[in-house]
Amino acid sequence: MTRMRFRRLLATLTVALALAACSDAPPPLPRLGADDVVLAFGDSITYGTGANPEESYPEVLAQLIGRRVVGAGVPGEVTANGVQRLPEVLDEVKPKILLLCMGGNDMLRKVEPVAIESNLRTMVSMARDRGIGVVLIAVPKPALFSGNAAFYQTISKENDLPLEGGILKDILFDNEFKADPIHPNAKGYRRMAEAIAELLRRAGAV
Repeated sequence: MTRMRFRRLLATLTVALALAACSDAPPPLPRLGADDVVLAFGDSITYGTGANPEESYPEVLAQLIGRRVVGAGVPGEVTANGVQRLPEVLDEVKPKILLLCMGGNDMLRKVEPVAIESNLRTMVSMARDRGIGVVLIAVPKPALFSGNAAFYQTISKENDLPLEGGILKDILFDNEFKADPIHPNAKGYRRMAEAIAELLRRAGAV
């Protein structure tokens, strides 16, 4: 191979790698200033059931990203209740970014997927209408060896939202990281916080 051909091949590979890296990047989020707030909204997983309060994922995430993270998790809450609760919380906290992690209780109660998807879409719209960036966190279906419900990916793609689709599935299928069948333990919440922190970095928020 001549030197010229080698250089062309190297340039082609460099471009290909760059394009691959770009394709893996999540949709961008607003850049967080030092005083901006992140709102973690959800159910018992956001609340931190299965660990001490200071070990919940919002508390750990705040330490990792150096920003205030408000945890607004209500154990047992379904998405229909979240739709009712979210507007007041958004108006009170005034976050720059919303981390939305809901749907698990709906699936446990056999709520129709179309209803869960509709409620999640409504909450996404509530935040975006206020100029708030949204990160969607998928919850795995409550069945052995199951994956995430398809509506998380659908909502993420249609609204161009960053999606954390793997971490809870990994945690809840590994006894080392869970307190019970549906809740992480302290180690699991730390892993969750680390994954979300990395997603925020890749999306340009921090």
